[in-house]
Amino acid sequence: MVFPSPRRSVLLPALVLIVCAAAAFAEPPNSRQQALAQLASSETTARLEAIVWLANYGGVVDTSRLDALLRDDNALVRDYAERGLWALWSRTGDAALDRLMARGVEEMDAENYRAAIATFSEIVRRKPDFAEGWNKRATVYYLAGEYASSIADCGEVLKRNARHFGALSGLGLIYTQLERYDEALAWYRKALEVNPNLLGVEFNIKSIERLLEEKRGKRT
Repeated sequence: MVFPSPRRSVLLPALVLIVCAAAAFAEPPNSRQQALAQLASSETTARLEAIVWLANYGGVVDTSRLDALLRDDNALVRDYAERGLWALWSRTGDAALDRLMARGVEEMDAENYRAAIATFSEIVRRKPDFAEGWNKRATVYYLAGEYASSIADCGEVLKRNARHFGALSGLGLIYTQLERYDEALAWYRKALEVNPNLLGVEFNIKSIERLLEEKRGKRT
């Protein structure tokens, strides 16, 4: 799932940012080897350039490298690393499936949830190991109010990508809606362990903790 946060309500603009960023830097990497070398640079711009290159041309093998940058000293690098991970997660490696993914997102944005569910179901049928297909369907199920199905699909995401902070925080969101607050807190905290930059998750944790304190106060 995609978890709304104060920084952005959805992560779809991430690819736009990455494309624009590539034009903003004078000398972006021109090879995978150069990009990997620049990830270790002390220069912020060099690390950003490397993230952009990997987000556009890298593969699943690069997710661990971007994952490590979620704890970079520079906030902009952390933000780009998060967006870069979404870019890598969303790439199927198959042009036809990528077109289906785009169609499903359009259907979801248009609130045509039954059509979007059908589209993402076709994706997971064709490529069951593709975690983001399950994640997108989990998102649509949530938006449609089908929480049990959304929980099940989040579980499928985490079987394939245990560090998918979108699915982890999404489970927190679902359990919040179900008013199962202890479970929501557990999932939110797992999401923060993976990605400590999720401001929306931090906000929700504090909100639930205040709510539980108020409930305990009323019982005493």
